[in-house]
Amino acid sequence: MLRTALLDLLAEVGTVTATEAASRLGYSSGLCSFHLRQLARHGFIEEAPHRGGRARPWRLKQRTLAADGPMEEQFGDLARGLEDESWQRWLGRRDEVPSEWRHDEAFSAVAYLTPEEMSRVANVIRRALEPYQDRGQRPLARPDGARPVALITRLFPLLPHPADDADRG
Repeated sequence: MLRTALLDLLAEVGTVTATEAASRLGYSSGLCSFHLRQLARHGFIEEAPHRGGRARPWRLKQRTLAADGPMEEQFGDLARGLEDESWQRWLGRRDEVPSEWRHDEAFSAVAYLTPEEMSRVANVIRRALEPYQDRGQRPLARPDGARPVALITRLFPLLPHPADDADRG
């Protein structure tokens, strides 16, 4: 996803503007700017010192992991929050997009799986998406009419509700 690519780019080059990120990653500067601001809002990046002008460079924010928890866990929480935020924005504004884009393909299912099976299902989904992944970095590979589409999959064990636990006791 773009957020991960932005964080990776910042880790690689130190500072980057939305325009530079767009050029390197193959997205629009507006989309990069939005996600850079979201990453800043959640405390992962910050504005880097600059000499004025409109260019707004960003850098990774130095964090103390002991106080905030493991970085991977923090980024997972950030990603889930941004996914939820994007979904809510979609629900609130889908009547503003062209009619052919006004539907979504949201679905959910419950399956009884072992941890190994859950990992296999996730890998099958990842492999199914592989043919489309390079389009983020290669704009010329995108067919006419293609737009960025959020592809969100969450596989996690369902936990009983506290009331269910009390009934068993």
